[in-house]
Amino acid sequence: MGQELCSISQIGSRRVIWLMGVMFAMILAFQCFELSFGYSLFSLFSVGKVIVNEEGSSSSSPVNDPISKTGLVAESPLADGINSTASNHSYDRANQPSSSGDLIESVGNSTINMQGNNRSFDGKDNSLRNDSIGYNNHSSNNFAAPPAVPPTSSSLMIVGNTSSVATNASSLNSSLGSNSPDTSDKLKTSVEEKDEKNTSDKNEQTEPLHGDHGIGKNKTVSEKKKVPKDPSSGIYTISDMDSLLFETRSSNRPIVPRWPSATDQELLQAKLLIENAPVIDNDPILYSPLFRNVSVFKRSYELMERTLKVYIYAEGERPIFHQGPLQGIYASEGWFMKILESNKRFVTKDPKKAHLFYLPFSSRQLEDTLYVRDSHSFTNLIQHLKNYLDLIAAKYPSWNRTEGADHFIAACHDWAPAETRKYMAKCIRALCNSDVKEGFVFGKDVSLPETSVRVARNPLKDVGGNPASKRPILAFFAGRMHGNLRSILVKYWEGKDPDMKISGPMPKVKGKGKKGGGKNYLWHMKNSKYCICAKGYEVNSPRVVESIMYECVPVIISDNFVPPLFGVLNWESFAVFVAEKEIPNLKKILMSIPEKRYKEMQMRVKKVQPHFLWHSKPQKYDLFHMILHSIWYNRLYQITPNL
Repeated sequence: MGQELCSISQIGSRRVIWLMGVMFAMILAFQCFELSFGYSLFSLFSVGKVIVNEEGSSSSSPVNDPISKTGLVAESPLADGINSTASNHSYDRANQPSSSGDLIESVGNSTINMQGNNRSFDGKDNSLRNDSIGYNNHSSNNFAAPPAVPPTSSSLMIVGNTSSVATNASSLNSSLGSNSPDTSDKLKTSVEEKDEKNTSDKNEQTEPLHGDHGIGKNKTVSEKKKVPKDPSSGIYTISDMDSLLFETRSSNRPIVPRWPSATDQELLQAKLLIENAPVIDNDPILYSPLFRNVSVFKRSYELMERTLKVYIYAEGERPIFHQGPLQGIYASEGWFMKILESNKRFVTKDPKKAHLFYLPFSSRQLEDTLYVRDSHSFTNLIQHLKNYLDLIAAKYPSWNRTEGADHFIAACHDWAPAETRKYMAKCIRALCNSDVKEGFVFGKDVSLPETSVRVARNPLKDVGGNPASKRPILAFFAGRMHGNLRSILVKYWEGKDPDMKISGPMPKVKGKGKKGGGKNYLWHMKNSKYCICAKGYEVNSPRVVESIMYECVPVIISDNFVPPLFGVLNWESFAVFVAEKEIPNLKKILMSIPEKRYKEMQMRVKKVQPHFLWHSKPQKYDLFHMILHSIWYNRLYQITPNL
């Protein structure tokens, strides 16, 4: 009897175990098909309940849709912190395939600190300026930050040390202060708005939070920045250029290196520190109205001095390579090359330690050496540069790592954009001929100042001018009739008005007096309130920098011309921009500027002058350093946290 009861008990236990096994298997199968992540055990034992809302779930699979995004809503504080990090992180995955296996890794402090105290990286600091020029004026703030909503795959998995993420999330809230918005509320709001966003333009991106300097409050920039990609008039105003600069930097799609480098991480760290730059109220050297954001500029400059290393390729034969003009209107490329190649602070002989790579060729020497006169072709010039790049690419891995994105040139000849457009398109190009319509790329390329050096042994010869009260001439221009615009200028104004000294080439006056020899032109520059900088065959003119050297307010008449060092300087604070079509109204425009405003601009021209001067021994904040900084600054925008 006992054996029978034992047998019955064993049979019953087996049935119970079998039934429990079937039920458990059914639960697992149900979870595999129904749960969002597809990981049964992970879902069973997760701390907080996670709801996944997918966008773009139409007839096409969201996995294959690169635009689709996944929103996470977590009930636990840990998940809340993770999601806050993911939503604010400036990831760029435009060059990476989207699949159901994509992962977003929770990066430590660098992820949290990318937003930092939400300081603008390149926007004009309106809290530090009270000026407003009246002719192409605009009032928009130009914040610069990578996209706040990166394109991600339809299935996300948060991996890594979740405890550290929670700690970093709480530290972020404390660093933002009491005025920082609640992250959980932001997450709920973002989920509620998904349906509305899904029906709008998928290319529209939500800009991250930015703080007002000196206030500490956060503002949400919700409106989409309107950028005139191709104005109906065909003319880009300064305001349009500001928008293009903003748009390019905020939607940057950098080239992902083929393999990582420690120098990329050093640049990323520098970028984070710049975004958290301390606010500067009064600097004894830097005059804040001259800059888009003087606090950001100073911090960036300091980090450049501390961090930047440049590798200069030794390959290339003179005179095209390693030798540039030190005199004349193309002197910028020669002086920059000469100073950089002899510099010990920035130059490294180890390419593995370099953040930037310099291609030391002179566009002027290239033209002088290889151009066949009257051939109207520079195909052989382009081929010569291609052969040089093939040599570099075969010998060094640095070019192939980024396809040239961390390489730069400084070229001042008018043909430089065309010569470098094909094989150096991904390089940072410092160009004197900075024409929006001819391929100048905002946020990557740099507008190189075209400086006219009269004496190579003394680049500072004749610098200076009369004070504002001792400038009897209203406006001055003299020059050769290069291009069509200057002939129009002369047609309307030569000999028509005693206040407007407008003419073709000035005749040389004999003697050594104030108007003798070559002094005639300089005397007029130093005694005129406004100096007309009219374009020639191309948009650039050496008169822009000449005006600054002789303390004359520049009046730039050159549609689609990007002023020198545009990414850093606030040109509207010390210069006047007049559309080419307004030449008949030139005097009326200049006379409408109040005397107080003119004196302010003339004072600022004197303040900005040190940033446009060459020195045999470079000085802090001079033209050499300003050019190098602009190149360094643009390189920082090519660095993203996932590199």
